[in-house]
Amino acid sequence: MRDDDPREAGAQPPFQPQQQEPPGQTGELDPRPDHGERSYKGSGKLEGRAALITGADSGIGRAVAIAFAREGADVLISYLDEHEDARETARWVEQAGRKAVLMAGDVGDPSHCKQLVERAIREFGRFDVLVNNAAYQMTFKSLDEISEAEWDKTFRTNIHSMFYLSKAAVPQMKPGSTIVNTTSINAKSPNPTLLPYATTKGAIANFTAGLAQLLAGKGIRVNCVAPGPIWTPLIPSTMPADAVKKFGKNTPLGRPGQPAELAPVYVLLACGDSSYITGAMIPVTGGRPML
Repeated sequence: MRDDDPREAGAQPPFQPQQQEPPGQTGELDPRPDHGERSYKGSGKLEGRAALITGADSGIGRAVAIAFAREGADVLISYLDEHEDARETARWVEQAGRKAVLMAGDVGDPSHCKQLVERAIREFGRFDVLVNNAAYQMTFKSLDEISEAEWDKTFRTNIHSMFYLSKAAVPQMKPGSTIVNTTSINAKSPNPTLLPYATTKGAIANFTAGLAQLLAGKGIRVNCVAPGPIWTPLIPSTMPADAVKKFGKNTPLGRPGQPAELAPVYVLLACGDSSYITGAMIPVTGGRPML
């Protein structure tokens, strides 16, 4: 990634028309996304800490896992069933000299969420950072296309899981621990073709603000990151080919963000540098406003 002209720091549309089966595979993306594999430099901001990151097999989750490991954290990589991508994330974590633990399963299941926290405690002996990042989306042209099952799945994956995991994790957290949730620009600027997804992202922003106030007395901070269009396997596996071709063109910077461009914000919110930030939403949108 370049560090001078932000318009040229990542691949620019138009992209090759491409489609994948959900949830998508990193290796099939063209162009390949940048997760900071070659660029992220750590400085010990999370030294000795233990983190659980959901949706850490690819995209933003992989970039955050790489950054956290290079900052000194051990990482539990939570993912649905994308085993090849998850093993690649683990390889980068281990290359940074940190412990990587893989655990597949559905975060929409409250029992699995409890097992994730229990596994993290068993493997690391502590629990410092929870990153609620897993997400599911599909595109719909009309309300009639959205089934009750689809609505329920989207809510279970995107927002119910955050409640399940936070409830399980907080009793294991000491003062100074942090929770970082992934919301979206859709929280304030909803795309009508992403109605179920956008609705959950608004709920995540509200959940973050309320939970931050609830946990401040325990010394636990809660914040969220609001990405704009980010180039991940989720895009060609959930959007029509014409939308993929011009993905990110509608930002002032004229391109989608790369996962690596999100990771520093998660590091900031997870470490002590943000000790007076809680209940906040940090936009990373390529210039699209969130007012």
